Amino acid sequence: MFQSGRLFVGLWFFLAFAVIAQEPVKLSRSGICHTPQSHSYERTKHFTPHASLEACIEAGGRLPKGAGHSQAPQPNAHKGYDRDEWPHWDDSDGDCQNTRAEALILASMLAVAFEDKPGDRADTCRVIAGTWLDPFSGKSISKAEDLDVDHIVPLKWANDRGGAVWPKARKRDFANDYDNLLVVDNSLNRAKGHKAPNEWLPPNQAFHCEYIQRFDAIVQKYQLAYQAHEQHFVQDKLTACAAGLSNVGVSP
Repeated sequence: MFQSGRLFVGLWFFLAFAVIAQEPVKLSRSGICHTPQSHSYERTKHFTPHASLEACIEAGGRLPKGAGHSQAPQPNAHKGYDRDEWPHWDDSDGDCQNTRAEALILASMLAVAFEDKPGDRADTCRVIAGTWLDPFSGKSISKAEDLDVDHIVPLKWANDRGGAVWPKARKRDFANDYDNLLVVDNSLNRAKGHKAPNEWLPPNQAFHCEYIQRFDAIVQKYQLAYQAHEQHFVQDKLTACAAGLSNVGVSP
């Protein structure tokens, strides 16, 4: 009985110490989430504590600019990619033209044609034809069925580089952000898949610089975290582009 009591007391002290010793993620008054690995962690005196980085971001916090590489969620560190968690092709203005349709309309060099359904409001919903210059191939395409609307920064890549912990509303915003969309040849978009520029670049070499610049702009806009080799590749290519080189080479 005495030994059992000592064991219970010892276990209680161990659990209490573990709870005390676990340092919280600090949500600062400026809305930044600081993990114990953050350089500003000790200097942050006024904060709301959270049990995890995910909980802090769910509460509306964000990662410090430029500090994401040290404390941002690493690939697959939290949960796997589920496309249903990234609602895309929204019709946020209720005009029956979803994000895909509006992207096709905006990108076409001539007025688009819609599916012919006389007397039905849906006859201005589905784009079927237009004139598009595919930046991936440099070719002109006239049938909408031959096109995909590409996420320059793929949803899965974003999920694995910090986006997994975002609330669903932010995932929706990302998936429907026109800054991150390109109307492209569907076969090339499917060849790209979830790859970043270090793994895949468009066959149209004249588009390499713009493609990498736009990719990096979205990464910075949403404070996603490159892996080290990805960042080195992108920075090397951006430097080459800044030096006036339009063909920065194919991906490895």
